[in-house]
Amino acid sequence: MNLQRDLLAFALYILVLSGLMIRFKQKRFSNFSLWTAIFLVLYFCMLEIQNKTFYILIPLFFFLLFCYFYFKEKCRLRNGWLLNLALISFMGYVVLITITASSLIGAGILGILLVLFLVTILFGLYAAIIFLIGNSFIVLRHESRKLPNLLTLILGLAIIALIILQVVGPKILPSWSVILLSIPTTIAIYFFVVFWNFLSISIVYQFNQPKYNQDYVIVLGAGLIGGEKVTPLLAKRIDRAIQFYRKQSQETLSPPQLLMSGGQGPDEKIPEAQAMREYALEQGIPAEDILMEAQSTDTLENMRFSKEIMEREKPAGYHAIFTSNNYHIFRAGMYAEEVDLKIDGIGSKTARYYLPNAFLREFIAVALMNKHIHLIICGLITLGFAALAVINYFFVG
Repeated sequence: MNLQRDLLAFALYILVLSGLMIRFKQKRFSNFSLWTAIFLVLYFCMLEIQNKTFYILIPLFFFLLFCYFYFKEKCRLRNGWLLNLALISFMGYVVLITITASSLIGAGILGILLVLFLVTILFGLYAAIIFLIGNSFIVLRHESRKLPNLLTLILGLAIIALIILQVVGPKILPSWSVILLSIPTTIAIYFFVVFWNFLSISIVYQFNQPKYNQDYVIVLGAGLIGGEKVTPLLAKRIDRAIQFYRKQSQETLSPPQLLMSGGQGPDEKIPEAQAMREYALEQGIPAEDILMEAQSTDTLENMRFSKEIMEREKPAGYHAIFTSNNYHIFRAGMYAEEVDLKIDGIGSKTARYYLPNAFLREFIAVALMNKHIHLIICGLITLGFAALAVINYFFVG
């Protein structure tokens, strides 16, 4: 290994990083991430030049492919697959460049990844159980005991049941039927991969930064307290819209209109849009800057009916965004694309203790949108292992 080259590069990395940490105290994590990414790209490019190779084009191709499809249609699950493919190809590239260029820094990266992998294999499943069940008690202490708030508890108990099944099953079942125990495990692994894909692209989507040239900010409705007052969750959505409204007013002196979208549920005294309007008025937003869409009953209708209002108000064209809670904006964006509404979402913050439960709920909703594909794959998994069990029974056992 070229020790002098790598030590000099690492010293430069630490020197610049220290300067950034001192200069930008409020954005330490973002500056750390950005500089680390820039340093690695420059460092690996230097190795490529020295070796006269072009291996970096492989992960770069997948990353550019991800960028192309992401900025073309942001709310597509395929973008998650492309992003993870780019990350996997980059890891493969690090292995390749470490071997061919005798890179000490590359070896260090691989060492860190190996340690993380081993820790995940040894303790990840048990840590996940402890986290999920522990988080469920925190959620239940702060929220109502409705089914959507029990998802982390249900998942934690399901993992425990799966482990017990895999440990006890082979001891009490005939050998040929043990193969069938692989069915729930394989299906669980499949859904974990699908969830990881969903989570990856959902996190990326959080970094939307719309331009301050919007004509409308759609605020997606939620339930009301006592059927007439906005909930804390809904208030955060409105507050996020108001924050953008005021920022654009400062930047351009041309504020957007807030389009409150939400109909009246069977247990509500007034439409959600009306309660949202009253809340915005209390926050000092002028009445002429607030529009209402009071017919929708779900997120898809929020988008469809809001689009009709905006097209009626500005038939020549408009710019718009929407606000919701951060865990919800990706799925809401999927519904926007479904009605051919080309807008991005910005998210309001959610209590950290509630995020695991919230993302699980969103994942279930997104999975149900593609339930036919998942049912086919789960059916093929089941049929495959059932066939192996039959073969084992008749020809092996």
